[in-house]
Amino acid sequence: MARAQVMKLTDAAATRIRELMAKGEGVGLRVGVKNGGCAGMEYTMEWAKEQGKFDEVVEQDGARLLIEAKALMFLLGTEMDYQTGVLKSGFVFNNPNQTSACGCGESVEIKPAAMNA
Repeated sequence: MARAQVMKLTDAAATRIRELMAKGEGVGLRVGVKNGGCAGMEYTMEWAKEQGKFDEVVEQDGARLLIEAKALMFLLGTEMDYQTGVLKSGFVFNNPNQTSACGCGESVEIKPAAMNA
């Protein structure tokens, strides 16, 4: 029986990651969370030069995410989107585990996913 993906990508996010991967940036986009900001946690993203031993790999439509093991319980069920606006473009996380965000939008409060989810 196949496992469900930890995260899903919208078409826009997958397209943007594929575009960046085509430039030879690395083996995929590593996503995680860290403590910080006024709400308590921040999402992290960086291009991975190699896959880590404990990274969870999500491949969708030619795009590749590497999710840090310590972030799995915080990102379970998250949909990652890429939005383009007049003044700002970037990746957006639609996370069912997020309980609040700070006013500036740079940090969030996230509870770990329920084990039965």
